[in-house]
Amino acid sequence: MNIEVIRAAETWQQAGAYYVRIQGMAKQHGITLRREFDEHDTPETKYIVLTDDDFPVATCRFYPLGDSAAMIGRVVVLPEYRGKGLGGMVVREAEKWLAELGVASAVVESRDVAVGFYEKLGYTVTDKSIIHGDTFDCIRMEKRLCK
Repeated sequence: MNIEVIRAAETWQQAGAYYVRIQGMAKQHGITLRREFDEHDTPETKYIVLTDDDFPVATCRFYPLGDSAAMIGRVVVLPEYRGKGLGGMVVREAEKWLAELGVASAVVESRDVAVGFYEKLGYTVTDKSIIHGDTFDCIRMEKRLCK
């Protein structure tokens, strides 16, 4: 693998994020485009894209939740690239960018089956109540990024 990290600032880079989300999540789970691309996909939203020889293979997005926190979401790795550490890599890259922006904590709404993944990255469950979404049941988790 020849993995490169992109902080998607241009349309073609964001298209890579969208491609991974469509192929790795929407198509796999029968999620419509209207539900996959929501009110948080705006020009202000930040995207991380991982490429392998210029081909997009993993992504996530983040957006502010206020002055001191941001939501990391839509963490997706293409099926053929799963189990290679790219999910953790894309989340850590988002955390690094958030810390550079002065954001104190990152929040995720983890699918119930992925809580262990986020715990390994240092996230803790902040609310044990289940968030029943249109597609998945999720649990809110948080990680402190900087003082």
